[in-house]
Amino acid sequence: MNPDLINQVKSHLGANGLPYPIPIHPNLVHLTLGLFIIAIGFDFVGVFFPLEKPIFKLLAIRATRSNFFDVGWYNMLASAIITLFTVAAGFYEIMLAEPIPGIKSAWGLQGMETMLWHGVGGVFLLGLIIGMTVWRGFQRYLWRNDEAIQVQWSYLLTGVFILFLMFLHGTLGAQLAAEFGVHNTATGLLKLGKQANFLLQ
Repeated sequence: MNPDLINQVKSHLGANGLPYPIPIHPNLVHLTLGLFIIAIGFDFVGVFFPLEKPIFKLLAIRATRSNFFDVGWYNMLASAIITLFTVAAGFYEIMLAEPIPGIKSAWGLQGMETMLWHGVGGVFLLGLIIGMTVWRGFQRYLWRNDEAIQVQWSYLLTGVFILFLMFLHGTLGAQLAAEFGVHNTATGLLKLGKQANFLLQ
């Protein structure tokens, strides 16, 4: 690619290395996480509903078991849809990323290695979330639509395992921002300040 074109594009980027003031990917990540956690959490509440029923009655909360499963299903569906945009924004922003060279993360990885694992992991998690959504849909509409408990234990335990993978994956993303300064506005401003001081001397 033409170096002049690359420099021209970089001159239009902000302190965070992006053409807009706030990175999109981290915000969508939190939406993905929140929707997935709510989906699995409400399905757990639905499974244990008989144990919680007296508490709901005491607090005057009108709830039925099916309400919790409804929340679980719609949040899982929303998580799958949002994650498509999360991954797309992540790949766009990773193409503009320039990790600080010559350092290693707490996990002993270089910046480019961390970006590679984070990118591959994002696609892998997208596949898992879509798989969970399809699995959840089959349980809701075909396999268990006549049963009081709408989800299988294997589904719930898989969801908990995916949450653990999300934690590991999110740690890689946090390392990109905190340790390698990727799309970190504060790091970018410090870099610009150092460059300006160097030029003034």
